[in-house]
Amino acid sequence: MASTSIHPTEEQEPLITSDSDSHDDEERAYDSDEKVCITISSSDDEPYSHHDSVPPFSWRKLWRFTGPGFLMCIAFLDPGNLEGDLQAGAIAGSSLLWLLLWATLMGLLIQLLSARLGVATGRHLAELCRDEYPRWARLTLWFMAELALIGADIQEVIGSSIAMRVLSAGLIPLWAGVIITALDCFIFLFLENYGVRKLEAFFGVLIATMAIAFAIMFGEAAPSSEELLYGVLVPQLSSKTIKQAVGVVGCLIMPHNVFLHSALVQSRKINISKKGRVREAMNYYTIESSIALFVSFIINVCVTTVFAKGFYGSKEADSIGLENAGQLLQTKYGGRLFPILYIWGIGLLASGQSSTITGTYAGQFIMGGFLNLRLKKWVRAVITRSCAIVPTIIVALCFDTNGSAMDALNEALNVLQSVQIPFALIPLIFLVSKEQIMGSFKIGFLTKVVSWVVVVFLILINGYLLLEFFLAEVKGLLFGCAVCVSLAVYLAFVIYLVLRETSAYTSFRFPLCKT
Repeated sequence: MASTSIHPTEEQEPLITSDSDSHDDEERAYDSDEKVCITISSSDDEPYSHHDSVPPFSWRKLWRFTGPGFLMCIAFLDPGNLEGDLQAGAIAGSSLLWLLLWATLMGLLIQLLSARLGVATGRHLAELCRDEYPRWARLTLWFMAELALIGADIQEVIGSSIAMRVLSAGLIPLWAGVIITALDCFIFLFLENYGVRKLEAFFGVLIATMAIAFAIMFGEAAPSSEELLYGVLVPQLSSKTIKQAVGVVGCLIMPHNVFLHSALVQSRKINISKKGRVREAMNYYTIESSIALFVSFIINVCVTTVFAKGFYGSKEADSIGLENAGQLLQTKYGGRLFPILYIWGIGLLASGQSSTITGTYAGQFIMGGFLNLRLKKWVRAVITRSCAIVPTIIVALCFDTNGSAMDALNEALNVLQSVQIPFALIPLIFLVSKEQIMGSFKIGFLTKVVSWVVVVFLILINGYLLLEFFLAEVKGLLFGCAVCVSLAVYLAFVIYLVLRETSAYTSFRFPLCKT
């Protein structure tokens, strides 16, 4: 089955193709230079031979497209999100569950746009940014994406390390957990050699482990179903919970995950010369991503309600974090069937391990896409892991026994990722709106308006978090001046991204207005 690219380049590797019926063993690996072949037998094509025709829905085909969305949803379940969940539950009770729902829906919209970009163009976001922007802007975008990834990775590795310390009854110190996580991440990546479907199955096991662990916790806590439904359906917000509300929204939208999803969808090779095949793939990825994020939403709800039931209004509410959450749960609930401390540790470990692996993938796509590096996969993995592991070990050694300092560090890392949001979302919206790039698959006017409303809202939410952090932390005239200069440069680059694309779009639409 032949395939062409809307934007072929000399650097692209030949696509893996097959003329036979598809089988799982054809699916080889997640790699920025390879695409897994999913083919349709010629007999299936005959009734729908026109290139605009969308083949009928098939459960078998949906199963074969299932995988990238569940890897993507892991970013909604990483240790940083779990900490945001438990703090929202402890401080705000169930009153912010409605915001968690809407934040998940906004995240779904962003991720579907990312998947749409990858399917329609056959290239991922970092690659398209490399061609779209001048060298200085491209390198700046890459640097910002790397900063966001490092911040997320530190949280993920620290989360895994805390889980190991919990499960080992304190025998494994934080720094040792970091080293173990760094090493076992490479071991898990070797699963690719046995086929991408096996790797996806491994991630499925980790997600199932989280779901079972936190469902057991939910059962032990036995929160009120009426309060849960009321919290999900009825918007509530008070001045005392604004910080937690901002955290709920800010933690879900991860910049590196936007880059990642546009690359993951290319693990299935789509014949983009046939519009019907592209629409079919978008339909299946929409269903798969929606199911995956629904699962992530349920898991986040379980964590939030468990801590809401146990600690809302208590004296521990303001001091609870990943570091002491397990022990506080054990003191509160104990566990009728299993010690809830270890159930929490197992769920946290699954969260940390899965998110560090997807973070490694994101780092490879980001670095390879922006810099056009033609390196072996394991070399890229070593480079990207080193960028995160080295600062994480330093952090672990400095904060190993200081839980309050660790919580402050997590807040700073959340801010670090928040400031990177515009540098992933603004290019994404402009690229999926461009007919020159997307062809007939560019988003329509209504989708564009809704997307921009969501993006502006997310930028304002994260801007509030940034402002609050600096007002609390900035002390001294010299440091204050440095922060002001940095903010001015930051805002100037955001304005450049918006104005550059707006002017390009205006000149394309209204060429007679040019002087």
